[in-house]
Amino acid sequence: MAMTLQLAPEELSKVWKSFVTDRTNQDLRNILIEHYMPLVKYHGSRVKDRLPQEVEADDLVSAGVFGLMDAIDAFDPLRGVKFETYCVPRIRGAMLDELRNMDWVPRLVRSRAKRLMEKSKELSDKLGRQPTHEELAEFMEMSPTELDRMMFDANAVNLVSLNRKWFETDGSKDISEIDLIEDQKGEDPTACIQKSDIMRLVTKGLNRNERMIIILYYYEEMTMKEVGMTLDLSESRVSQMHTSIVERLKQQLVERLPEFA
Repeated sequence: MAMTLQLAPEELSKVWKSFVTDRTNQDLRNILIEHYMPLVKYHGSRVKDRLPQEVEADDLVSAGVFGLMDAIDAFDPLRGVKFETYCVPRIRGAMLDELRNMDWVPRLVRSRAKRLMEKSKELSDKLGRQPTHEELAEFMEMSPTELDRMMFDANAVNLVSLNRKWFETDGSKDISEIDLIEDQKGEDPTACIQKSDIMRLVTKGLNRNERMIIILYYYEEMTMKEVGMTLDLSESRVSQMHTSIVERLKQQLVERLPEFA
């Protein structure tokens, strides 16, 4: 079995410096790809866990490698951002793009998704309201766990079908299903601004690592372990810093409560 190349920090820094000087050097590029492959496999596994069993993890990893290569080619170490922080959105984005372009949902899963939608509508019409999870499970003569699995697969069908072409136009862009769907969950621009203001307020006075912990944990929804991998800290250290930050923020909130009275 081939071993994944892992470089010591000093060696990795030298490779990056050499590659930035000569980005056409394929040997250096391949060394960087091998070094960061565990990161691609880790996020491939994370994405796979949220998808039906029919999805192959290897397909996600293969797509993630392309995202990794794009990140390596575009990364500028002089900007002061860790490569792990920079590349993860590109890796995950490449995996999701691949899912949208793949027709991996089997006919049985599509059939069950259609049945779920029809039964849910039938029961809603009968009750005059949206049924509870338990009511829908009983109506469909299955256990709540079985219904959970069917709903999970149905969501996966919706994920990959949005890129399906609806009709062609004379213009440069064909119309897909996603272009015809009303965005009912789009964020209110005002809410986005408020969210940004809250982030600036919360992270004010924190050092770089503390700021990154708050942003990655609460805004990027990473786990403590993922945050640690990104910041090159242990999971326990991240947890300790998070606890300390939260306690300080609570104290600041108590002190500023009179301003909001």
